[in-house]
Amino acid sequence: MSALRVFWVFLAAMPLAAQVNVLTYQYDATRAGANLSESILTTANVNAAQFGKLFSQPVDGQVYAQPLYVPNVTISGKGNHNVVYVVTEHDGVYAFDADNGTPLWQVSFLNAANGVTSMPAADTGCDQISPEIGITGTPVIDPSSGTMYLVAMTKETSGGSVNYVQRLHALDITSGAERSGSPVVVQATYPGTGEGGTVLTFNPKNYKQRPGLVLWNGVVYTSWSSHCDIGQYHGWVIGYNAQTLAQTTVFNATPNGNEGSFWNGGAAPALDSNGNMYLVTGNGHFDRASGGADLGESYIKLATGNGLSVADYFTPFNYQTLDDGDVDTGSAGVALLPDAAGSTAHPHLMVGAGKEGRIYLLDRDSLGGWQAGQDSQIVQELPGAIGGLFGNPAYFNQTIYICGSGDSLKAFPISQAKMAAAPATQSSAQFGFPGCVPTISANGSSNGIVWILETAGVLHAYDATNLAKEIYKSSQNASRDALGGYVKFSVPTVANGKVYAGTASALVAYGPLAPAVPALTAYNAASGDPTAIAPGSIVSLSGSGLAQSTAQAGGYPLPVTLGGASVTVNGTAAPLYFASPAQINFQIPYGLPVAGATVAVSVNGVAAGSLTINVQALGPGLFITSPGRAAALNQDYSVNSATQPATVGSVLALFGTGLGEVTPAVATGSAASSTALSRTAATVTVSIGGVAANVLFAGLAPGYAGLYQVDVVVPQLATGDYPAQIMAGNTASNTGLVSVR
Repeated sequence: MSALRVFWVFLAAMPLAAQVNVLTYQYDATRAGANLSESILTTANVNAAQFGKLFSQPVDGQVYAQPLYVPNVTISGKGNHNVVYVVTEHDGVYAFDADNGTPLWQVSFLNAANGVTSMPAADTGCDQISPEIGITGTPVIDPSSGTMYLVAMTKETSGGSVNYVQRLHALDITSGAERSGSPVVVQATYPGTGEGGTVLTFNPKNYKQRPGLVLWNGVVYTSWSSHCDIGQYHGWVIGYNAQTLAQTTVFNATPNGNEGSFWNGGAAPALDSNGNMYLVTGNGHFDRASGGADLGESYIKLATGNGLSVADYFTPFNYQTLDDGDVDTGSAGVALLPDAAGSTAHPHLMVGAGKEGRIYLLDRDSLGGWQAGQDSQIVQELPGAIGGLFGNPAYFNQTIYICGSGDSLKAFPISQAKMAAAPATQSSAQFGFPGCVPTISANGSSNGIVWILETAGVLHAYDATNLAKEIYKSSQNASRDALGGYVKFSVPTVANGKVYAGTASALVAYGPLAPAVPALTAYNAASGDPTAIAPGSIVSLSGSGLAQSTAQAGGYPLPVTLGGASVTVNGTAAPLYFASPAQINFQIPYGLPVAGATVAVSVNGVAAGSLTINVQALGPGLFITSPGRAAALNQDYSVNSATQPATVGSVLALFGTGLGEVTPAVATGSAASSTALSRTAATVTVSIGGVAANVLFAGLAPGYAGLYQVDVVVPQLATGDYPAQIMAGNTASNTGLVSVR
């Protein structure tokens, strides 16, 4: 790649292992509800003695949306903070310091003096969200621009006239200020005859923006539900350009009928790596099987490549019975499963369920349409397996976790595209309406914990390998850990050693109660592998009390102190990239022997913990950007993605760490030269989709410390996504997907 150029903005957005962003509902676009980079919380330290409530901060209304989390945000005049963001039904938006709860900024979209209020539930004739409706759907954050997108509903009275308004806002996450062109009023029309005319018009009073927002390929998507099943309404999806907020696309699920809105228990639509969107409609007219356009009571796959269009669908055989009995299919969303859960015949799966309690396992490549009498055309279904579902399933380690109304939290193993007919394990407790929405924290495949909130206002934690083993609940020590008012369908957020829950009036945070000496873990910052630590590599260190504040290096050579923290390896000061109370990213000094080494942390000169690591000669790790995708640049310097694939025969740059010693040598913490290129001493090979790729260069990325760049020629492969892997000597890295055409 000419000049071996690397873009700083690309690398700055590339997360180090365990430095978690929670930018969207249930962590990522699969909506599978698992944070697999949680190294602080374990099944051993989450218990009533060591884990509990850390702080509670009041907010101005109910929190239906999932809290979001961004580390290392520079707040004007207040320095760098790990930040948790909360929105309310009183049209409030809050940013709190995620480590101690300090309020950082707050905005409100209300102005009572000028007649602008939230929408009273009484105005809808529906009490599903009461007493007011403001911001309901979980926002989405764009980390590259530092922008949060959300929809706020207001009632506006002026001169005797009353207007109900839905607005899409784009806010600067550092201050809460509106971005240029923000907000925009949500308006839409769609061709159809469902209301007796030729064009349907979006009536803002009739809708709430219930599911979480989606950001994909520069477009922000909003989806809409009704107030109960009152009057004329439809299932709308409306897209906006993320930069200009100009409307780009509109979809209506029942253009020639009625109803079919998107509830999904608040779950955001799921997206696969090709940008196909998956969501589920509730009660409504269905005639698609007979050539019509209406898709009530259906699982829908929408292509997003050119506006929004129906690519496929599945409708249960008994949709009319479901519709007649108000047994919505769309009371919950879907979770997309990784290929490890599938089979050769059905590699791309998703799972969902509705009010009927029938679990559907669907092939995303062929959803199945509608079939009279039975659903034998789909991969699998389990009738009556759970109580009615409101929210989303979750997935972890070949297991689907699901919690129906009036039922236990259940774990269904899945292998070769087949779910077990009965749960392998389940909680002893049963949860009343509306059940619970599981979210999972784990460190890779270990220390899996399933977290839920229940109607009694209790946070529960279960061992993911055995749901009969409840390891924590906030009611065990209610005087210390009480959650407070529960909000239905709500899901906690787990990030960097803490659990955040929105309630009827507060943000509540839980985490490890301050230990005398924190337990530390260290691992390759790219792969998360604790055994892949080599001289010169970037390493992440996780624990608690590791720094006085959050800070990042401003340039090279890297500093040896950040946020009051310093690290030594066998007594030698280690350069630091990033420091926070929960995590430090540092570079292993070059020249260390292959042996055990002691890593020690101090804060303002006071010992804060130590551990022993095993240094290897080579410990390759491939950086991962969005879930499962390798950090890679195409020959034109664009970020490799499904929409920007690499051409066969072109040069692709992969980025990682842990490829060992280089020649000429570079001082630890110093940036590699762009003229005298430092190449790896070890032989480096690369495979893409199992096919060897010709390596043109393997060495340190010019201008960076500890970051390795491997330039390869893309081999002859058919268009698609393929796993890329680096080998240094005989040691293999983790894999990450790259797109080829």
